[in-house]
Amino acid sequence: MLPTSFRRLDLNLLRVFDAVMAERSLTRAAHTLSLTQPAVSNALRRLRETLGDDLVRRSGASMQPTPRAQALWPVVQEALAQLEAALAPADFVPQQAGNTFVLAMADATAAALMPRMVNLLAAEAPGVSVRVLPLTTRDPRTLLEDEDADLAIGYFPAVLADLTARRQAGKPADHAHLRVYDSQYVCLMRHGHPLASAPLTLDAYCAARHLLVSFSGRPYGFTDEALAALGRERRIVMTVNQFFTAGRVVACSDLLTVLPLHFFGVTGLENELVWRPMPMPMPTVHVDALWHLRHAGSAAQRWLRGLVARSAGTDNGAHEDPAAVRPAP
Repeated sequence: MLPTSFRRLDLNLLRVFDAVMAERSLTRAAHTLSLTQPAVSNALRRLRETLGDDLVRRSGASMQPTPRAQALWPVVQEALAQLEAALAPADFVPQQAGNTFVLAMADATAAALMPRMVNLLAAEAPGVSVRVLPLTTRDPRTLLEDEDADLAIGYFPAVLADLTARRQAGKPADHAHLRVYDSQYVCLMRHGHPLASAPLTLDAYCAARHLLVSFSGRPYGFTDEALAALGRERRIVMTVNQFFTAGRVVACSDLLTVLPLHFFGVTGLENELVWRPMPMPMPTVHVDALWHLRHAGSAAQRWLRGLVARSAGTDNGAHEDPAAVRPAP
């Protein structure tokens, strides 16, 4: 027999608890739930009375959970996700669907995925629309939490490391990811560039003038972090926020830039550009699709994630083999 307190529990209170835990703010929780702040405060009070615990206490500008709340939250999250999945439409029929999906990604990623995706949509889901937003950050979790995008697709090493650390520590992680494909960074330069006729050395690379691609506008990137680890640096004379722009600028100048290898084949500038391996170790570019767990049980969202994977080349993600794409002589 269920305890009397549970039989009388209003399950809507658990949705409020989940939102307060996620937002650490009654105001933001109210916005998330489309409720007034007094309604959220009242629901939290009722749940506190039922469970005999404060659950959250104000600390400065935020709400800090009690040990009971920290232990309870993962259970509540899982239960709500399972309930959402059970109540969601069991089937998503692509041929009959009229959904509009929003994907956030950089121009290089879109150039690699969208040509095949448009053909898959025409054949399988002619009524479905896809809208691409520019990706301006390496941490798109706020974009997903605010439901401004269904998926964010890109290279998110810090986000994935944080999700792994949270799970290993037994803390709730609100997002999940799927590996779409792997690539690597290469150095791009114009045909006839003085450095194109010989292997690219670290000294020659550092002495050159560089163009940086930065989505957020910050004046350094992964390349500069790799150089700093070696006690070296480069001179960046121009920063842009798109890979396509970078390719165009490099094609008509002596600047060098660093791009993912998979982008080289979709620039439309193969006759004007050459690429060389980087002269120092660089991290592999793991391109992942990231989504909020509130969509974990949605049949439409599962179909969308499968569409992205197939657009990359295979259902399990396309893993590019650098040896299969040789630099120009």
